Amino acid sequence: MPARRRLLAAAVTAATCLGTQALSLSYTTTTATAATTASPTETTETVVSRGVEIPAFYTPPTTLPTPDGALIRTEPLPLAISLPTLDGPLPGRATRLMYKSTDANGAPVAVTGAYIEPTATWKGGGARPLVAVAPGTMGQGDQCAASLGLEHPLVLNGRTVSVGYEDIAIYRLLATGAAVVVTDYAGLGATDRLHTYVNRLDEAHAVLDAVRAARNLPGTSVTSESRVGLFGYSQGGGATAAAAELQASYAPDITLSGTYAGAPPADLTAVTEAIDGSELTGALGWSLNGFLQSDPTLRPIAESHLNTAGKAALTDLSTMCVGDALLGYGYTKSTKWTTDGESISDIIASTPALQTFLNSQRIGTQKPSSPVRIATGTSDNLVPHGQARRLAADWCAKGANVTYRPVILPNVISPLLNHFAPLLTDQGSAVSWLTDRLSGKPATSNCGVLPILP
Repeated sequence: MPARRRLLAAAVTAATCLGTQALSLSYTTTTATAATTASPTETTETVVSRGVEIPAFYTPPTTLPTPDGALIRTEPLPLAISLPTLDGPLPGRATRLMYKSTDANGAPVAVTGAYIEPTATWKGGGARPLVAVAPGTMGQGDQCAASLGLEHPLVLNGRTVSVGYEDIAIYRLLATGAAVVVTDYAGLGATDRLHTYVNRLDEAHAVLDAVRAARNLPGTSVTSESRVGLFGYSQGGGATAAAAELQASYAPDITLSGTYAGAPPADLTAVTEAIDGSELTGALGWSLNGFLQSDPTLRPIAESHLNTAGKAALTDLSTMCVGDALLGYGYTKSTKWTTDGESISDIIASTPALQTFLNSQRIGTQKPSSPVRIATGTSDNLVPHGQARRLAADWCAKGANVTYRPVILPNVISPLLNHFAPLLTDQGSAVSWLTDRLSGKPATSNCGVLPILP
């Protein structure tokens, strides 16, 4: 099968796996309601990303509140998939959020997301718990945001392909009776900056501040007694893993009962080499874009190594979703983007400043203070199994309570499928593990048998 047809098949398969039939050609601009400091008289220009009009709600105000997790604005969020019942709509009532967080440079940042109050009854004992969902790779265009995916699970307009695949995990968690808050991360959805893809500090802060934002939202069943869990796969697994180890220093007011980190990109040097030339080479461009936004001192290095095609690719990718990147840059090698024909990995290896930056993004250097479950496909060669397993080993060596779960599946020709398959096959077990933690059941570490596990 030709490469382009394989990529199209992969995009269609991902959409089909959602089991949704919603189709959106454009968004309607909505008026945001100020919850704290946003001035109702502020006017903003309409933002359009690849033909999708981003609702005005997603444009942050010029002034942000001081506390992390403070609500900036909220509004009702219509769920595309919802069923009426006597107890209310299934799976629940959703609220669109914008809240304040702090970025990797210590500056205030507005982050968007969503909170869903479930219709299902929590049967695990104690107050209804709260789960913060960190989405997997959505892309870098604002139209790709997970909160928009709850309203429009499938966006096809001839210019962009966006699939809200995280809706599956979100709905499974809601079915347990747990409340769910979803973060869009810094700059994904919010129109004032570029999404800093896989920046561990930005993502961890956004996840933890989403918990604070949900606690600050009035009229919910979440209380100070509600246990808190984190749930994420791929990019989301990296975000929850980083949040788990940064919680004690960044958010000591939050006590975590458990964290699920599936296929976490803990070592970006290894991940960069793995995705180069794969179906998801576009993620390499998203990473570079995010790195340059987080650390502008790296820009002269990029300018000296990227050729015209490379610079154009980064600009193009900055507004793309996963489906767009699969079709537009699948199987592209980064050697086509550089002035000397070297790969991005080769340039990193020969540039101390880049090595230092990527080393600062390494997850596994601090001990999480709460139980964590790391799952990784043994055949995953997109977000490599080895570096995810090493995260488990690093945490075990620090005395953390780690449940390591190798997902053993056959190695197929597609790195994307090797990465995507464990998400589906292990998701039920991941939800069950987290539900047990939210019910107060203790987690038993299997660090002792890690050396004999693949």
